[in-house]
Amino acid sequence: MRSMSEEPVPLHEEFIYCCGAATHVLKCGPWKDLSKDESKNLPRLLFMIIPGNPGLAGYYRTFIKALYCGLNQQYPVWVVSHAGHCKPPSGMEMIEDTDIKELEDVFGLNGQVEHKLNFLKKNVSKDIKLVLIAHSIGCYITLEMMKRATELQVLRSVLLFPTIERMAQSPQGKLMTPLLCKLRYALYMPVYLLSFLPEGIKASLVRFALRGMKTCDESSITTSVNLFSVDCIANILYMASQEMMKVVERDSTTIKQNLKKLIFYYGTGDSWCPQNYYDEIKMDFPDGDIRLCEKGLRHAFVLDASKEMAAMITDWLRDDLTKL
Repeated sequence: MRSMSEEPVPLHEEFIYCCGAATHVLKCGPWKDLSKDESKNLPRLLFMIIPGNPGLAGYYRTFIKALYCGLNQQYPVWVVSHAGHCKPPSGMEMIEDTDIKELEDVFGLNGQVEHKLNFLKKNVSKDIKLVLIAHSIGCYITLEMMKRATELQVLRSVLLFPTIERMAQSPQGKLMTPLLCKLRYALYMPVYLLSFLPEGIKASLVRFALRGMKTCDESSITTSVNLFSVDCIANILYMASQEMMKVVERDSTTIKQNLKKLIFYYGTGDSWCPQNYYDEIKMDFPDGDIRLCEKGLRHAFVLDASKEMAAMITDWLRDDLTKL
């Protein structure tokens, strides 16, 4: 395994409709199409990132580059945004203009699960094994994917800072639930007004908001400008409100059935999944690969620790990859 080199990393970017919703996809590596059409040249394994919320693919740009290079550029690494969380390019609407209703409530939590399964079904050959790397609410989505689509060839699922239970009862959840479930509409007007600002001023506001961080990934700055879009914010907050209501009990049955495939990584000061959640799942699954962060990484690791996280993951998966 090696770290990021100075050589340019092949990165393909596209905006597509998946389940009728605008979706941003970043693909690291020369493989742009993993469908059956290119079966002779398909890799054996795809690393797919399931983001947190906000689920903008751009936040993971540095992470997937570092992961791709750490994997010796042998496997494609893709990240798929959540439905409707990206600002579509000019000429593309947030919802596809069609008479066919592909999925009811695609922007909700259940819709986001089906959105990822639909993406895999249409874009990735069934013969390709998967390493699913999930972040925050993406961990809940990943467990649901494994539960609903047992035919997926999941080699490993890496669950980073997993919000898979009692979200509304967490320290951050207690603070955010009233805002997300009752007052979120009040946020739309200021976002609408700010959306008229020049892009440079928006970026300056983001830098100001993140000023307390020693280092901040530049791609996070540019990606955060998407948050000045009312449509994006509406979908992000709507999904978040459902998280508070629906992510209640940990799905121990699915975890037990897939325990050998799962790696959990909890933070020590994470206000979305506090350390007592780690203590309890560790007690319930003593044979599981359940780790506690010793590096002080923040829940939103993509802001300043993407390369460090990618290096850890490649180290964790070293034995699995040598057996392929």
